Amino acid sequence: MTTGQEIKAEVRKRYGRSAQKVAQKVQESAGCCGDDSSNSISSHLYTTDEIRELPQEAVVASLGCGNPVAIAELREGETVLDLGSGGGIDVLLSARRVGPTGKAYGLDMTDEMLELARENARKAGVANVEFVKGEMEEMPLPDASMDVIISNCVVNLSPDKDAVLREAYRVLKPGGRFAVADIVTKGRMPTVL
Repeated sequence: MTTGQEIKAEVRKRYGRSAQKVAQKVQESAGCCGDDSSNSISSHLYTTDEIRELPQEAVVASLGCGNPVAIAELREGETVLDLGSGGGIDVLLSARRVGPTGKAYGLDMTDEMLELARENARKAGVANVEFVKGEMEEMPLPDASMDVIISNCVVNLSPDKDAVLREAYRVLKPGGRFAVADIVTKGRMPTVL
């Protein structure tokens, strides 16, 4: 039987490899087709207006299954946290919506994704973002510090979803919101990846 730590190690390894492949994908798409972000598995989830000014690497790195920013109803001045932020697409979009008086945080456990996300924020010229290393089962953030938490197809990867929900409740301010885009399955799931 696979343990939670083994599952996390495998997820970390796979997403680390994905981050490393982003530059190659961007270079290949530029070589054959110009500035084409449609190579992302989730590019169809975002409008052209949303992704037009983002670094192509942020779009190509997106491995999500939805667009939590579209359902989060973010407002000026809010503080938002993206669980499993990957290359940063949803953090960058959130930063735009909350404006200069708000802040968008990205939480990821993968060094390669954090490095990619920080570079994407730099390229986008977005100052109201911060990427934090950590796991969603033990968020390295203060109690009641977030107005909104979003997640894009990441909670399903956690071996302890109850811990994720407890932590989300802990870091959300009273009356805060949790907008999740994820997959659901009926029936029995395999115990190994």
